[in-house]
Amino acid sequence: MSDIKEKVASVVFLISALASVLAVLLICFFLFLGGVPAIVEIGFTNFIFGEEWSPTDEPPLFGVFPMIVGSLYVTAGAIVIGVPIGTLTAAFLARICPRKPYKIVKPVVRLLAGIPSIVYGFFAMIILIPITGASILSASIMLGVMILPTVIEISESAIRAVPDSYYEGALALGAGRYRAIFFVLLPAARSGVLAAIALGIGRAIGETMAVIMVAGNQARTPDSIFDGVRTLTANIVIEMGYAADLHREALIATGVVLFVFILIINLSVSALANRSFR
Repeated sequence: MSDIKEKVASVVFLISALASVLAVLLICFFLFLGGVPAIVEIGFTNFIFGEEWSPTDEPPLFGVFPMIVGSLYVTAGAIVIGVPIGTLTAAFLARICPRKPYKIVKPVVRLLAGIPSIVYGFFAMIILIPITGASILSASIMLGVMILPTVIEISESAIRAVPDSYYEGALALGAGRYRAIFFVLLPAARSGVLAAIALGIGRAIGETMAVIMVAGNQARTPDSIFDGVRTLTANIVIEMGYAADLHREALIATGVVLFVFILIINLSVSALANRSFR
């Protein structure tokens, strides 16, 4: 009976793993099936490096370069703001925070994860836009706050997974508490912290509605962080409702570009994490 249960559990786990892989493959198949023909028809160079997006012109112009730049700027700003704060907060919660404050801070972090993105957008419209305008800076600050729960939760778990002997050994050798955290615990938890950063980047680059409310939605290459931009996700959502024919296919192709970006980010973080253990 025990052997049968083990075999059944193994089959269930295998089916679950295969279902996940199949879902990714199907997404890739249908996304590339709908988007690649449009890239071929428009021209790879014209589509990726074109600086004008005007579906109503004759002939229509489908250049996603301004949206690519806008997505990269907004995501980079979110990383600069969210990753340091999230990582330091995780280290504080894992090794420094007393029990009573922990019981207050931890639920607040989890509450941040449960707030709908549209609420973040309203908050940014009321607080940030009057100060910084509808711009890259506003969107970056908002996304930096939005990725905090992801970075904090996963980084804290990774830090807690480091054996206590690492931390205690560092203290025994004369390192202070903060030196032990920065030079022993965080390097030992690097793989988990990098995974947290990768998921945070994915959340930032894939966010749509809140960014539409804050970023300005201007399909042009920005000159400064105070300029408005349109991201790849915003471009798809704004125009998909009325798009048809080549216009619709170009929007699907925009999704292909976004998918490739996320894939590159995940592969880069995985390679960096593996390299850290050599």
